[in-house]
Amino acid sequence: MPPWTRSRYSFTQGYQDADGDLVLTDPEPFGYRDDPDTVVHVCNEGDTLQGLAGTYYAGVQRAAGLWWVIADFQPQPIHDPTVALRGGQTILVPSLRLVDEVILAEERRDEVPW
Repeated sequence: MPPWTRSRYSFTQGYQDADGDLVLTDPEPFGYRDDPDTVVHVCNEGDTLQGLAGTYYAGVQRAAGLWWVIADFQPQPIHDPTVALRGGQTILVPSLRLVDEVILAEERRDEVPW
């Protein structure tokens, strides 16, 4: 089954390792880019990446599943999404336009180095 089109795994390549197991390459992160639509979110206690994605991308199917876009978009990417966000911490949230038109664009998939 192919990955969900909004999955971070759609930016990976599958291959068989020496043991014959099917594995994936690491996802190619988009990383931070200066964009006028970027939202600066100041975290409250209890905020999570999943919750922020659900809030900022509401209306998109499985919006909370886009947590990885926010994690990768930070100037210093968040590698462990289970680490609690701190109250007062600043998180940069790419706009849904940037997510759809650039981060998840088919053209970007073609640019991923394999």
